[in-house]
This record gives sequence, C-alpha cells and structure tokens, in this order.
Amino acid sequence: MSAPTTARARPLVPLWAALLLAAAAGPVLDAAFPDLGWWPLAFIGIAMVLVAADGRRAGSGFLVGLVFGLSFYLIHIDWATVFLGPIPWAALSTLMALWCALGTMLISIATRVMPSAVRGPLGRLLFVPAVIAGLWTAREAVASVWPYGGFAWGRVALSQSDSPISPLFAWLGISGVSFAMVLLVSTAIAAVRESRVPVLLRAALVTSLAAIMVAVPAWPTSSSDDFRVAAVQGNGKTGYFDPPEHAGDNLRSQIDATIPVLDSGADVIVWPEGASDLDPLRVPAAASAFDQISAEADAPLVAGTITARGDEYFNTSLLWRAGEGAVDYYDKRHPVPFGEYVPDRAIWRQFAPDLIDLIQREYTPGTTDMVLDIGSDGRSVLAGIAICFDIVDDAVMREAVGEGAQLILAQTNNADFGRTDESVQQLAIARIRAIELGRTVVNISTVGTSAVILPDGRISDQLTWYEADAMVADVPLETTTTPATVIGAGVERGVAAVGLGALIGASIAAARRRRA
Repeated sequence: MSAPTTARARPLVPLWAALLLAAAAGPVLDAAFPDLGWWPLAFIGIAMVLVAADGRRAGSGFLVGLVFGLSFYLIHIDWATVFLGPIPWAALSTLMALWCALGTMLISIATRVMPSAVRGPLGRLLFVPAVIAGLWTAREAVASVWPYGGFAWGRVALSQSDSPISPLFAWLGISGVSFAMVLLVSTAIAAVRESRVPVLLRAALVTSLAAIMVAVPAWPTSSSDDFRVAAVQGNGKTGYFDPPEHAGDNLRSQIDATIPVLDSGADVIVWPEGASDLDPLRVPAAASAFDQISAEADAPLVAGTITARGDEYFNTSLLWRAGEGAVDYYDKRHPVPFGEYVPDRAIWRQFAPDLIDLIQREYTPGTTDMVLDIGSDGRSVLAGIAICFDIVDDAVMREAVGEGAQLILAQTNNADFGRTDESVQQLAIARIRAIELGRTVVNISTVGTSAVILPDGRISDQLTWYEADAMVADVPLETTTTPATVIGAGVERGVAAVGLGALIGASIAAARRRRA
C-alpha cells in the first residue's frame, strides 16, 4: 500500500505575509489580557500565529515564532522598564521570544509531516490539531520553569479570567485551558482547509468543540464555614528602587491604615509583602507594633517583611500572635531572578555591571511548608501563603491546597511597577487561581490592586490603587478538591507528550519515506 499523501505541501501564506501576521499577532494577543482584557482576541492572536507557521520549513517557522514572541512580550511586560530600564525588559522579552521561536518551529514542522502520517481527512481534522495544541502547551510549560525557575507570565490561558470558558480552569488547570484554546483554533483552521469533508460536518465539529468549552459547569464548592479577613493596603513607599525616606515609614503606613478595622471583629489581619520595612524578629520597636496590632484586633497578624538567619535573607510572611510573637512563617520558595537575587552574578555582571550592582539583595529560596494555621481559640484554619509571583507558579499553588489550605492569602508588593498593567495582570491570575483551586484568594498589595476573590472568580471587594485602605470580608473556607488540583501537571505532561511523541514519530516516518 502506498503512503498517504497530502495536498498541503506549501505554506498557507508567503513568508512576507507570515511575518506581518506574526508581528501583528503580538499586540492582538496582548489586548486579550488586562488592562484591555478583550479576551476573544486571544483566539484571533493564536490563529494568526498558526496560519503564519502553517507549512513552513524549520528555519522560517523559527523566524515567524521569534517575530511573534518579540511583538508580544515587548508589549506585554513593558512594565519591567519602570525602574529597571530597557535592558532587563529586552533581555527577558528576547528569552521568551526564543522559546516562542522554538515552539513555533516545531508546530511548523508538524504541519508539514503530520498530515502525511495521518490517514484520511477526519484524522487531519481531529488528531493533527491536537498535536499542534500539545506542542504549543509544551512550549509554555518548559518556558514556565526553565531557566532559573522560568517565567510563566503570558500563557494564553491567563487572558481568560473574564471569559465564558473560565470554569474550565477548575477541571483542566492553566495548561489544560491553553491546550483547549489552541485546539479549538487549530481545529477551525483545519476545518477551513479540509475541503473534502462536508461543510456541515466541519462546522459541526468546530461548533461542538466551542460549545463543550463554554458549557463546562463550574466546579461545585462546599464551604465548611466563614472566616472574617481584614486585608490592609498601607500605600507606603515600598518600592525597592523607590524606598521610604526614613526607616519604619512603611510600617507606620500599614499601622495607620489598619487602625480603622481593629474593631471589625476580624479573625485575622493580613498585610502585604514588604508591609514592614523593619523586621520584628530583629527590631524590638517593630515587634512591639506587631504585638499591639494583634492585641487590639484580638486576632493574629499575617505580615510580610525581610528576615535574616545568619548570612541569608528571606522574603518572609510572618504569623504573629500577641504575647507570643512569630509563631510560624513562610519563606518565598522562588525569589524572582534578576529582581530578588542575581543567579550566576559573576557571569551576568560582565554584560551590565551597573545594572547588576543595583540588585544588592540576595534572597535565599525558602524551604518551609506553604500553610499557616491562622485560627484562634482552638479553631484550626489553614491559609495557603503566596508571595507575589508565587501566584503564577502552578506547582507551588497546588502544593498549598495539597497541604490543606482552606483559603489563599496572596501577599504582593507592586510598588516597583507603578500604575502599569502588571498589577491588573497579576489580579487576573489570582482570579484564575481562585477558580482552579476552588479557594477564596485574598490578593493584598502594598499599593494595589488589592481584592477579595471568591472561589468562582468573582471579586467581592476591591481597593483603589494608591490609596491607603482596608477590606473586611467574610470569606468561605473551602475543603473541596478540584480536578485540576488532583490531576496536577498530568494534563500538561500528557498533551505535551502526545504532541512531541507524534511529531517525532511522524518525522521518523517521513525520513524513511524519503530514503525509500
């Protein structure tokens, strides 16, 4: 029997048009994320990339992906320039663009070799799009963890916090939703191309897939009790590159903003990352202030500060109880490279010594567990702690729930990013985490955006940017476990393995046919 053939041997569009599509896809995809938040544009941006990559050879596929990656990340993370300037922004954007280039190159190869390895138009309608979506997901997954812990910002699923497919996060997780989005778009492109399949069948396939994504119900939560949380946004000068004028200013700002809610009956007071510029473990005056807040509120205080043990420094969240002091703590697991520490400092300092020397802090990665027991009077309430970019780390967030977290306290310090999209992008990620994990997320920032997010992703309370204020909310304590939490990285690894495995197998088969 002769090998199956395909009429699709040439790219869908010439290279010049593909590069224009790739360049335009970046701004289109970025507009799907907050601040604009026009979530349908994510699907259009994906389609533009896939059309540009379709049928290309490896070299031109790499070039298409590089142009797309640069046009997206240079816009999407322009907030990195606020205090650090253009060099780190350009370097990170280029690194992420290289990942996009590698991923798009694999997708281009797949569009050339997979159709001849799959028999029949229905196979090309059903299986080839799954391979393409798996390769896209694999690229996002690897870039999210490597190098230096990766950079998980900008995954296409993170644009969908307000979309009708948001309930999918509880079932599939972030990587699973990325896969579903690319699968839908790739299937639609294949449906347009496969003229030998009846039009009604092609339309029904795409419509059915979209309908399934929208129709997936929200995962039911089962609140065991309510818990009153007072979250305080002090609006102090907490930026690393824009520090307070006097030591203790940030702590005073937090105290002043907390005083109005001391008699609110809160079960816990929550301050953000970097709330206190004085470590209460080393500065008696700060310890006295922590003690007074906890005593007058008759509740424990969870507050962020910088702690030291020996020669090591940690980005820490302390659990403080009046009369007892710090009874527990969480050290941030993954300090941000080139922000909270400089990996391989001696190497990178050769390229930009003035810039590298600006980053003098060297936070040590924490090894503590993810939960603090913030209950009182014999009542145990486990809170998962996420410090700043922890919120975008899939494994860390799942671990918190695995350790019994009934709600998530997401403490962050956005002061170094000003009024940029970084803050609202992070809030959108926090909303997605609430849905994915089935937990209330209290997202509390030094300057904004601060919000209480319910397990279905709805915001129940929110504070204004750059205003000292506090939220008091009765939030549900959840014990349910979502499918996304149970499966963990299984969806991501599964679809990536299918995509890469199918591509390798088809490439080997194609090579054998050429030699025959």
